[in-house]
Amino acid sequence: MFASNRIRGLANGIAIDVSGSRSPAHAEPFSLGRVPHMSRGSLKALSLWLAAVACLSFGSLANAEAIQWVTVGDPGNTADTDPAGRGAVATAFRIMKYEFTNQQYSDFLNSVAKTDTYSLYSGNMGGFMGGITQSGSPGSYTYAVRPNMGDKPVNYVSWFDAARVSNWYQNGATSSSSTETGAYTLVSGQISGTAPAVNPGATFYIPTEDQWYKAAYYKGGGTNAGYWNYATQSDTGPTRVTANGTGVGSAGSTGDFANFNYGASWNSGNNFTTTVGTNGGENAYGAFDMNGNISEWNDLTGAADSNRQWRGGSWQDTSAIYMSSSVSYTFPASDVLAYVGFRLASEVIAPVPEIDPAGVGSVLALVTGALGLLERRRLKAS
Repeated sequence: MFASNRIRGLANGIAIDVSGSRSPAHAEPFSLGRVPHMSRGSLKALSLWLAAVACLSFGSLANAEAIQWVTVGDPGNTADTDPAGRGAVATAFRIMKYEFTNQQYSDFLNSVAKTDTYSLYSGNMGGFMGGITQSGSPGSYTYAVRPNMGDKPVNYVSWFDAARVSNWYQNGATSSSSTETGAYTLVSGQISGTAPAVNPGATFYIPTEDQWYKAAYYKGGGTNAGYWNYATQSDTGPTRVTANGTGVGSAGSTGDFANFNYGASWNSGNNFTTTVGTNGGENAYGAFDMNGNISEWNDLTGAADSNRQWRGGSWQDTSAIYMSSSVSYTFPASDVLAYVGFRLASEVIAPVPEIDPAGVGSVLALVTGALGLLERRRLKAS
């Protein structure tokens, strides 16, 4: 979570920009020495607005990160040799620190699937191995996470579902954001058939196989660092975790562990997915659960194709070998299964400087006071 260094207010054509940068459009920067074309009413309104903003807690102005990311650096790294040809990526990118959760997917559904035109909700999600329920009727559907399932990875999602989540984020992640264009162009509401290529300039997308493979298995720290066999920074298979009564993995966030081979049975044996980030240590770039819990969709090369790929292994794989770098599965992009989910990738975003909330309040208080002084002078002169 970080705070924006820019707070803008627009009143009667005046832009206020704490950072000192010029605001876009036709607004001009605010100057304490001049009040252009301001009536008594607009000056008073602006003063009141600034006073209100100065009294707010800064938390209401902060931009909350809906997704936690890790940066996969070492651009231009070499490919793996066993298996050969995987993992070389020319540029840095970001990938989700954790698998996409039921809570995140429920939020997505509540935003865009009141009618569910594109079958984003699978009825299996409401069953004993799923994590989300649907209520209501078409046009007024609502969604809720099942008890203790909000922080578990979403399952029963197709590649097309993940592509629509990508589009939603690409377009602002609001109730009016399109799910049909953006990162991917989905034609005529398609939910099966040929998965389209990722669009140039996509900022949120399903990682390619090479991106996913590098994020999971590359050792990092240079362009020729080599690869681990497992995403737990190990060449030997991890130990399986168990789970407590609410589905929290027994390993916490350290060690060579993973959720596989039905070890994390909880809720009277009805659930096997576990809380993200509680199934062993991170990989070299700081992402969790890229082995086990659920298998994850990737975009192969990113070109159009009727098939897409899963990697990483899941709770139902009976041997650690299925989580290793040597194993992948290619299936139709429309497949929906209890042990398959996803995580998104994104372009690298330049960091926004932190600012002191007390400093923002002081600046706004100063501006408010100056406007009050100008108002008193105007009244005295009239």
